[in-house]
Amino acid sequence: MSSAFDFLTFGALLWLFGSKASLLRTGWFLESVASAILIVLVMRTRRVSVRSRPSSALLAATIGVLVVALALPWTPIGSAFGFEHLPATFAPLLAGIVALYFVSAELPKTLFYRRAEP
Repeated sequence: MSSAFDFLTFGALLWLFGSKASLLRTGWFLESVASAILIVLVMRTRRVSVRSRPSSALLAATIGVLVVALALPWTPIGSAFGFEHLPATFAPLLAGIVALYFVSAELPKTLFYRRAEP
């Protein structure tokens, strides 16, 4: 499933933004980190994840990682990795891709646990 969303990100960056390699690398990095964080929050519980509050430590850690990842392209360290600033119009696209990823992870999990319970 992760690869399908990577391809969606690549396709959007390539066809909508005419991206070069550094922009593809940056967008892919941000989508990958955001979706990985999301999967941690989805898979930590059998319940619907939006109705189950994570622990304060987990929430702080995931928010911290997301903030660092989002800031990285604007730092010298990001430049060392070949990242570049993404256009502002990429943010809603990234949010949409991550939202689709959430649904594609949450729905099968919910159906699985619904069937697995006696």
